Amino acid sequence: MNPSPDHHKILAFAVFELRMLLAGQLGPTADGDPSVRAAAHLAYALHNQALAVLAGKSFDTALAIEAIAKVDKMFGENFVQQFSAATATATSPVAEQ
Repeated sequence: MNPSPDHHKILAFAVFELRMLLAGQLGPTADGDPSVRAAAHLAYALHNQALAVLAGKSFDTALAIEAIAKVDKMFGENFVQQFSAATATATSPVAEQ
């Protein structure tokens, strides 16, 4: 194993694995908790981008944001707004908790 794996690839791997683990929560007939279903759809929306990162390729960030916005619309979430806020500040939301 590479002693210093790329941090982007670590996160991309996690997104792809979440997509696989939550696959049963996709679709209009899934009856899981709404937050779990939203997470499943968010991971699904970004899994191709995650695969691109794992392959060392780039992806269209505007299309990724559009995919997230679709999840927002489906579930009444505000992931795009949260992403904008998280990337506009120097501190991470996790560090503030």
